[in-house]
This record gives sequence, C-alpha cells and structure tokens, in this order.
Amino acid sequence: MERSTALKSLKNHLAKPQHTIIIGPRQIGKTTLVKQLAEQLQKDNELVYFLTFEDPSILEAVNNHAENIFNYTLLPADVPADKRLYIIIDEVQYAKDPSNFLKLLYDKYSPTLKIIATGSSAFYIDKSFKDSLAGRKKVFEFFPLAFDEFLHFKGEDALIVEWQQMIKRHAYQSLQLSRITSLFDEYLVYGGYPAVVLADTEQEKQEMLKELVNSYMKKDVLEAGIKEELKFFQLARLLADQTSNLLNNNELGNTLKMASSTIENYIYLMQKTFIVQLLTPFYGNVRKELTKMPKIYFNDNGLRNALLNNFSKLNDRADKGELLENYTYIRLRQLYDADHLHFWRTADGNEVDFVVEEQLVKGMAYEVKYNDVQFKPSKYKKFIEGYPDFNLKCICKVLTREGSIEAIRL
Repeated sequence: MERSTALKSLKNHLAKPQHTIIIGPRQIGKTTLVKQLAEQLQKDNELVYFLTFEDPSILEAVNNHAENIFNYTLLPADVPADKRLYIIIDEVQYAKDPSNFLKLLYDKYSPTLKIIATGSSAFYIDKSFKDSLAGRKKVFEFFPLAFDEFLHFKGEDALIVEWQQMIKRHAYQSLQLSRITSLFDEYLVYGGYPAVVLADTEQEKQEMLKELVNSYMKKDVLEAGIKEELKFFQLARLLADQTSNLLNNNELGNTLKMASSTIENYIYLMQKTFIVQLLTPFYGNVRKELTKMPKIYFNDNGLRNALLNNFSKLNDRADKGELLENYTYIRLRQLYDADHLHFWRTADGNEVDFVVEEQLVKGMAYEVKYNDVQFKPSKYKKFIEGYPDFNLKCICKVLTREGSIEAIRL
C-alpha cells in the first residue's frame, strides 16, 4: 500500500543535491516507503542500491571508512556522465558517526551521488547530525497515517472525497455518513500505524499495538541508555492518562518519586522517539510564552490507548473528548507549521484548545467539543476581545445544530 503524498514529496526532492533524510517512529512504513522509491527509480532506469545498516557486515565496513559503502554499490567514478548514483540507506543512525559519514560523501561525491536515508529516532539524528550537515540535507518527518491515508489503506478512497466535503460544508449530508463515522471511531481508538490499520480483527490490532509498546518502545529506551525502564513506562502511562492536559514536571516527579530534571529528560526522549509532542501556549508576549507550561499530546491515539490498555468502543469511553482533541492536534499539525500551533490559557482558567497564528497575532482558533451543544461562544469572550483577528470555531464529532456556523468538522 502506497502513502502517495509522502512518496510524492520524496520524489520531488530527488533532483536536489542534498541528502534526503527520512525520520519518524518505528513501524510507520519508512522502509516500505524507500523501497517503493527504489522501485520507481529502477523503472526509470536509474542506478539505485538499497542497503541497511542493520546488516552488521555493512555497518562494520562503513564504520571503518565512509567510502567502504562503495564495496556494495557501483563506484562513483564508474557512473556514466548522464546518470546519478542513488544509495538508499535504511537505519542510518546506527553508523558510528552518521554526521561525518554523510558529510564526507556529500562533499566528495555530490552531485554524482544522491543519498536517501531513514532513521527511526530523531533522538539519535539530533545527537549525530551536527551543524556540519547544514545545507547538505533535507529532513522529512513522517508520522502514523492521517485519517485520509487511513481511508486509503482501508481501500475506501471514495470516502476520502465524501469526508472532505463534510469538512468543507457543514450542511453536507453524505449518504456514506454512517460508514465514515464507523471508520473514524476505529481510527480514534486504534490510530494510524499501517500494520494496525490493515489488521483484520480488533484482537490483532490490540496485539500489534501492545507489541509496539512492549518491544519497539523498549528498544528506544535500551538504545537511549535509560536505566530506570519501569519508571519510564510508568511516566508514559501517566502522560497517556493526561493527554491534552498541562504538563507539570514537578507534579509528575512527586508522583513517581523522581527528580523533575529526570522527568524532563524522559519526556525529551519521548518527543525525539515520536511518542509525544508538546504544545506551547500562545501569548502576545513571547517571553511569557516561553515560561509557561506546555500541553501534552500523543502522535498516535492507538499507541496512547495501548499504554492505558484501553481499547473500549468510542461511545463507551469517558475519555472520548480527549481522543478527539488528540486527533485534532494530529490533524492541525498536518495542516500547519508546528511553530505556529499553540493553545491559549489564562491564570483564571479561560482556555482555547488550539490557536494557529497564520500571521502576526492573526489566524484561526479552535475549541474541541465532542458534541457541538457543549460549545458556548460566550465562554470565549475574553479571548475574542483580546485577539479580535483570530476566527474562533468549534471542532466537534457530533453536529446537532443544523446550519450552525460555529461548529465544524476538521
């Protein structure tokens, strides 16, 4: 199954001399994606080689010297003048010094050589890809499937058009509403990891998500040198239970009997391994913004629910509002630059879930309510008066007020 948007963005970068670096969580299909890219290059009669640094013999060779990579490919000197040599490297972060490895190859062989590399964890990419690669790489971040990709993987491409119409037109009455709602409920509970989406039964989905927690998250913990593995997972479960809430490291430290600095380090690791994301507050005063607590969101609802071991049907859940808000964060991150995405909250508890600053102190604001009758515009008077250039809308799953202009689907 092809992630067409992701594949298109990678294809568009092939003509550029810079290395193409693909990062994201484990098990979201990065290897499949670059293999599909390799197939496309082969169809175009390009010179392409696929290597993985999980192969110990290849890894040992390149750790001895970067140019040993050509033991497994054509030599750059043998590449015809009208061709380029494409080398696709899976799990590049396993190299002893990936930054120097890639820098040497770029400086010596570009533009004849084009490297396309994947890395499972931004944690290692950040540590290894130092400033020496400035101007020599473009990093593409990929996440679990968005809802439209989810529908594509389900073989429901026709529903994507219907869903888009439902977003654009509040009064649009789709004949496929029941089917879309059922699939959306599944997406909110089981998330967008490709193998989970394609699994036939709920039991298979649950087993796969538990495996993501018990094996792949543990692999990240092991490779990061975390010594208190149990505490790390206790923290992850606490965060899952506090999705969309303010992040208070001191409170978490008291609960787990850990230093707040350790809590901060563990959450940083969770960010860099694509488990969670932090959303910073919006204020007119940037200095204020940098000193206030962020909110916590997960990159995938399914992984979040696996940490809680809760796969109950959506309508039976007390946390369905949190799941919808977490989905909204995922969707907004898809639509907007993360640097422009915030939330708004005052000391006396006034809050707007999401603020998108499209221009300086101007843009969109979204409040998430499971049912649109819960949205009371008068509650947001302080925000509207303080920021009149932000258009406030409610995002909801259940629309009951026909023709309401405040409530929209996202």
